[in-house]
Formats: sequence, C-alpha cells, structure tokens
Amino acid sequence: MTVPPGRRERKKAATRQKIADTALRLFLERGYDAVGIRDVAAEADVAVTTLFSHFASKEALVFEQDQDFEQRLTRAVTARPPQEPLIPALRREIQALVRHCTADSAAPIWHMIDESPALREYEESMRLRHAESLATAIAADPDLSQTTTACRTIARFVIDAYSLAREAADPEAALDEIFRMIEAAWEVACPSRHGQGTVPSGGAGAGRAVPSP
Repeated sequence: MTVPPGRRERKKAATRQKIADTALRLFLERGYDAVGIRDVAAEADVAVTTLFSHFASKEALVFEQDQDFEQRLTRAVTARPPQEPLIPALRREIQALVRHCTADSAAPIWHMIDESPALREYEESMRLRHAESLATAIAADPDLSQTTTACRTIARFVIDAYSLAREAADPEAALDEIFRMIEAAWEVACPSRHGQGTVPSGGAGAGRAVPSP
C-alpha cells in the first residue's frame, strides 16, 4: 500500500515544481542563455542554495521530469504483470513518453533544447544514464537471464527509439518500425522465447515525458 506523502514532502515537491515552472517560463520568454540561476531563484522567491538543493545544474531545470522518466522506464520492467513479455511492456512506456514529448505544448521546449549545445549535451548524457538504469533492471530480472551486453544493447535500442520517434514526422509509424527491429534483436538474444511477445503493429505493445517533456 502506498503511503501518502507527508506535509514536509508535499511542501518540498511544491517548491521544486515552482522553481522548475519559473525557470521554464523565463527561459522561453527571454532565451535560455539570457537567464541565470540567480534570475530563476529571485523570480521563484527562493534562495540560490534552495534551488541547488532541488536541481544540480541550470540544464537540469529544463529536464525536471528526468528522474520520473527514468523510474517509469525501469518500472516498465520491474512492475510489468507476470508473464508479460519484456518488449511490449517497454514499447508501451516509450509510446507514452513520445506522446508526451510530441504534444503541441512541448514544441517550444524542444526548439529551445535543439538550439542550445549545453542542453543537447545534457539530454544526451541523460539518455545514456537512462539506458544504463534500464539495462540494470533488465539484467536483474531472473526470468530474462541475459548477458550484460545483451541487456545494455536492448536498453540502448529502446532509449534511441524514443529519440528517433520523437523526431519523426509520424511518431507512431516510427515506433512500429523501430520496435519490430528491437523485437527481432531480442528474439536473437532469446531464441527459446521466439514468438513470445511480438509487438503488434500500430498498437502499444498491448495496449508518465522528458523534459518537462
């Protein structure tokens, strides 16, 4: 049973969200490079030390859902229903993230990211970290029994699927195409499971986004 967060946790979460929302608004209004950490702290009415207690860097302010996305990806492995194949579970989560990050409201954010070398570099390091966390979750599942290389490879493929689909003209079609290839790669790694868990075309694999995506 999930225990509701206490008053202190709720207040901390509200402060964090206020800082992130303030930073994003200022970045979009003035430009990412034109806004400093002190500007964000002053606008959010918090101390600079408070800001850094929630966000390790200026770039992290843009990707405020970073940890949530990473947890969602690992939970797609660890919390999937018994007997549900791995690849459809991962496809479903990637599809949800892509839909979040391709919403109209996210377009100005991604334009800002694409225009900033610092943000592009941060996003790349974030994706690599997510891939490593995902690989660790896959490797820890006793029912999958794969080598470290296989787990890291599939995890990289899945994380790259998110980026490729987000940038595609037709994200859903891109996901269908990419996950057919991922499924094929997984079947090569798991020949005994051939045919168990094929991702349906146009679906969610049976069936919360990145930066503030």
